[in-house]
Amino acid sequence: MLQDLENNFSELERKILALQKNYKSLTEKLTELNTEHEDLKKKYDEERRRNQVLAEEQKNIKLYSAISGNPEHNRLMKNHINRLVKEIDFCIAQLQNSGL
Repeated sequence: MLQDLENNFSELERKILALQKNYKSLTEKLTELNTEHEDLKKKYDEERRRNQVLAEEQKNIKLYSAISGNPEHNRLMKNHINRLVKEIDFCIAQLQNSGL
């Protein structure tokens, strides 16, 4: 009977040590994954900003191309001018409404 109890305690101790080892391994893996996640999030933000800059550059290139007379981008230029005129009209209307 005493021998069975000692065997049971030994088995429990072995299982507890294995669980502690697994827990430590999992916490280390979680730390690694959190670090990797932060790095990937930073890279994503950088790429998103870069994409926005490139999209703005592309828009400007099309606009410059339209200004220089490229027939492909004439519609773009007309739309851009119309948008600017609408903004100016809106500003004028606001100034008139405010009494200036």
